[in-house]
Amino acid sequence: MRIGDLADGVTRGVEGFAASVSETFMEPVIRLGVTGLSRAGKTVFITSLVANLMDRGRMPQLRAAASGAISSAYLQPQPHNTVPRFDYETHLAAIIGPDPHWPDSTRAVSELRLSLKVRQGGLGGLLGAVTGPRTVHLDIVDYPGEWLLDLALLEKGYAAWSRETLERIDQRPGAQGFRDALAMADPAAKLDEPVAQALAAAFTAHLQAARAAGFSDCTPGRFLLPGEMAGSPVLTFAPLPAPSGATPRGSLWREMERRFEAYKAEVVKPFFREHFSRIDRQVVLVDALGAIHAGPRAVEDLRRAMTEILGAFRPGRNAWLTSLLLGKRVERILFAATKADHLHHTQHPRLTAIMQALMRDARRRADFAGAETAAMAIAALRATVEETREQGGESYECVRGRLLENGREAALYPGELPEDPAALLDPARDGAEHWLDAEYDVMRFAPARLTLRPGDGPPHIRLDKAAEFLIGDRLG
Repeated sequence: MRIGDLADGVTRGVEGFAASVSETFMEPVIRLGVTGLSRAGKTVFITSLVANLMDRGRMPQLRAAASGAISSAYLQPQPHNTVPRFDYETHLAAIIGPDPHWPDSTRAVSELRLSLKVRQGGLGGLLGAVTGPRTVHLDIVDYPGEWLLDLALLEKGYAAWSRETLERIDQRPGAQGFRDALAMADPAAKLDEPVAQALAAAFTAHLQAARAAGFSDCTPGRFLLPGEMAGSPVLTFAPLPAPSGATPRGSLWREMERRFEAYKAEVVKPFFREHFSRIDRQVVLVDALGAIHAGPRAVEDLRRAMTEILGAFRPGRNAWLTSLLLGKRVERILFAATKADHLHHTQHPRLTAIMQALMRDARRRADFAGAETAAMAIAALRATVEETREQGGESYECVRGRLLENGREAALYPGELPEDPAALLDPARDGAEHWLDAEYDVMRFAPARLTLRPGDGPPHIRLDKAAEFLIGDRLG
């Protein structure tokens, strides 16, 4: 183990000990990580979750809310002064204002602290009278899903990453430009910086096209969200085919390898040291319907991304991460299929079953054990109503909402999800290009215009059930 790694571990251990002492004798803190894969709606999830914890009329499946144990909830300044605050007020105004619209996505780490006054349960007599209600702080950490997937890079060398990336690139859209750039590059040749830049730009364009087409595993994540790192050497590399001969110092291959390792050391590790290692609970939001609509290859890519995520939460194989966490692990992980309001409620169990099947497969392939996991179908903000329509003598269970592109009302019948998830997962695993016996449609709905009753948060589907799984046990 290197001295730097040992220092990381010691620092993390001291911080963890201080936090545990603070929680034992003062006010407990739950650190909830929220991330999403490919347009899954994490900004709306956080906004609606906070709004519904502050006004709990729509949270009957959160036991602490239903029983009245939560007496109040209020926002406080987040504890980390160098982390941007999640802009809750602006996002809430976007979804419940007179002209509702989806808020802008966050493109970096942000944080929000919600404090809950919770009446003590099961403490009778003098002790209960003395302790009274306690304050539980919920620190919500919002970060891009691509950054979570980057953790898997820590276990790979440049050659293995290049091989795996190039093996699957033909299964994805937007790869032709990168293939053309690869054909003109010689990995063993002396580094020519314009060639490296052209390769990185073409690879980035491919990742952007893949994400737009509904693919989930689009790493390295900072290629899509470069921020102040745009144009730096740590974002100017790309996968290369392994050369047949030697790769001398100063060659394109050796420089790409050096930059790949620098990306892991200078971009990936600091993020997980500063943010990921402190998370207690995690929700991963997934646009499963978008992947299904995109086809079998996008569904298989989603399964692979879930496998990488579960592998990230099992640090035993990675010496650096093990030393950093020092025995701490995320206690609960929820995979939530969002946009359940795009389906009639009769199909929600099928969407949940598909997510559960994906998660079981990912757990098995990741050889995962430890945290409690769950999968469910949710809508953090319900944008549709349900209706039944007759056509050609048959009834169709539809959803109706305001279309995003023009604001007009429209009804959608997206098609029937299969009762057996294997009908989707098997062709996806086998590399099918299209669904053989079904079509799945999607529409993009705008938020509905709302009139909220006092005490009610925004309408949702099973957000209270998600909250019960994620934090309910810490509110009892």
